[in-house]
Amino acid sequence: MIANWLPWALGSAGFAALTAIFAKIGIETINSDYATMIRTTVILAITTGIVIASGQWQPLGSVSRKTWTFLVLSGLATGGSWLCYFRALKLGDTARVAPVDKLSVVLVAVFGVTLLGEKLSLPNWLGVALIAGGAILVAYRG
Repeated sequence: MIANWLPWALGSAGFAALTAIFAKIGIETINSDYATMIRTTVILAITTGIVIASGQWQPLGSVSRKTWTFLVLSGLATGGSWLCYFRALKLGDTARVAPVDKLSVVLVAVFGVTLLGEKLSLPNWLGVALIAGGAILVAYRG
């Protein structure tokens, strides 16, 4: 497997872009929450298949209480994010919804610094500010 994070991050961005386009088309005639359930079911099936096929399955008891707690919290946050995202796509334009959703990048930077003690340099913070400004400009209906 590729050990460098960048190809994976770029793949994530590409798949996220396709997610917005496919979801917008897919939710035209159904409720956004039901669409989220279908999407989640597909993801569960695929990831389960990958874990089993690659031999990465491990006993559930081998996962620590702390890991369980934070992965459950992450799952709850993911579910909330997806429900909000699909509702926003149902109501708005993908070209505006997706950039606002990516304000999560700004929040991750702030949370990473304040909660995890990570460090960002001045150029890093400038990039965070530009991302925020760009999302706001793209969402602006002027």
